[in-house]
Amino acid sequence: MKILDIGCGRNKYKSITKGDIVISLDRVKLHRVDIVHDLEKFSLPFRDNEFDKVIAFHVLEHIKNFIPLMAELHRIMKAGAILEIKVPFYSASGVQYNDPTHKRFFTLFTFDYFSKGASAHEVNGSRVQFKVKKRKINFGCQSKIMNKFFNPLLNLNQKFYCIFFAWIFPAAEIEYIITSIK
Repeated sequence: MKILDIGCGRNKYKSITKGDIVISLDRVKLHRVDIVHDLEKFSLPFRDNEFDKVIAFHVLEHIKNFIPLMAELHRIMKAGAILEIKVPFYSASGVQYNDPTHKRFFTLFTFDYFSKGASAHEVNGSRVQFKVKKRKINFGCQSKIMNKFFNPLLNLNQKFYCIFFAWIFPAAEIEYIITSIK
């Protein structure tokens, strides 16, 4: 499996499957960064349909040109490839609002924008379409005991949590697993 880890920083993704090839990309040359590239540029330095999986952990919230980047990720992903995402949740206390490098907020339904039936977006004449496979809200407290208690409650009925409790018990992050549709 060929995996791309975008915005990896010093924490390059470690695959647990033997034989996987992991390529790390960041805008700054750091130890373990394989390719230096600014994600705000409108083309990624990869071939069409090159990757089986893309990892984007705490990077998409920093992107101003989000839709063109999603189009580029779609272009370089194979049909059915997995995109794993972790980003701050929209009600994240402090995290989301205190960081001046954050450009956007993420909700339970942010990636539904790219879903079939939600008028999947076209960028430069190509259809950018993904299917949301999984959403998981993480409470994100420093205490693992609190997370073990709150995470199942937040995810029991995510929509209900978002409507009634997101601002009372703000979660730290949301994870998505989406796949490319071609």
